[in-house]
Amino acid sequence: MSKTLEAPKPQEPQRARAVFSQEDFELIRMAITHYMKEVKDTPQSVKYSNLYHRLGRVT
Repeated sequence: MSKTLEAPKPQEPQRARAVFSQEDFELIRMAITHYMKEVKDTPQSVKYSNLYHRLGRVT
C-alpha cells in the first residue's frame, strides 16, 4: 500500500485580528470628547474633532 503525497495548498493571508474592541472605540471617543473641551480654542481642536468623527464611522 502506498501513501499518496498531496501537494501543499497555497496559504491565503490570515485576516488581521482587531486591535480594539467596539467598547474600546466608545471609551476612546469619550476621552476625545473630554479632551476636545480642553483644547477647544486651539488649532489642534480641528484634528481632534476629525478624529472623533472618524472613530464614529468605525462603530
